[in-house]
Formats: sequence, C-alpha cells, structure tokens
Amino acid sequence: MFHYDLRNPHGEVQNLITYARVDMALIGICAVGVVVLIFAIVRMKRLRERRELEQHYVEPEVLHEWLSLGKRVYIFDVRQPLDLLAYAEIIPGARRIPPKDVIANPSLIPREEDAVVYCTCNSEKTSRDILRRALALEFSRIKLLRGGLAAWKAKGYSVESYTESFHLDTAT
Repeated sequence: MFHYDLRNPHGEVQNLITYARVDMALIGICAVGVVVLIFAIVRMKRLRERRELEQHYVEPEVLHEWLSLGKRVYIFDVRQPLDLLAYAEIIPGARRIPPKDVIANPSLIPREEDAVVYCTCNSEKTSRDILRRALALEFSRIKLLRGGLAAWKAKGYSVESYTESFHLDTAT
C-alpha cells in the first residue's frame, strides 16, 4: 500500500514511476514467456507429427524391390492436375486418383491392403494430407513414397507416359 507524503511529493511520484516500471518489466517478461511456451508447444506438436508420419514412409528402393519381387502393393498417383499436366508420367502399375477425390472418399484406397501414395511437390504436401486423412480413419497399411515421383525417377526406375484424360480443377 502506498502512502502519500506531503513533505516530499516528488519522491512519492518517483516511487510510483519505479513501481510502474517494475510492473511493466514483469508483464513484458511474462508475455515473452507465454510466446516462448506457445512456440515450444507448436514445435513439439510438429516434431511428434513428423515422427508419427516417418513410420509411414517408404523409400523408392524398397518400393522397387517390392514390385520386383511381385509383392501385391497398390500404388496411387495423387498429384494435382497441373502437376500431372507438367509431368505426364506415372510409375508403372500406379493408379491416378485426384487428391480431392481421395480426401472426399478415402475408401478409394484399400484399407486392409498395402498401398503407397505419391505426388510431385517437394514438400510432399498432397501425399501427406492424404496420409493424415487415411491415418485418422485408421488405415494401417498406407505408405508415402519418400521424395515422390522425382525420387523414383532419380533412382533411374522406369516410368510410363500417362495418356488418360483428366480434368483440371478450375473454378466455374
């Protein structure tokens, strides 16, 4: 509690200013602490999600080996239409499914069979979105091809021309 001293009003004002500065500093420190805490929580969540997704990646060499050994595995090309237009190639045996169709109807990918999805974006965003959706629906045997079509081709594995017609998703 503050007592106002009439004999030294200037000193009391200085004390109030000092207390206000201390309070502002404490508020600033708390605000920085909250921001750091939020940042840490978001970072931990992303790292945990990345570790969980990591279990569902398959390397191009492994997929190639599976195919060479005749293992039954469904391969899905989930590239965006413009990506397909730019690179009209597909992994032999893959089935093209537009990503929006898979997101809307995950049953297009078999739940109880080995399945691999791939796209062409560097961040693998499209494939990861589909993988997250499938995992949320408890698909247990779905994998994401690490590096997508580019990694497959970089290993020198064969691709074939994609000649089927498809629709560009344009706003109407």
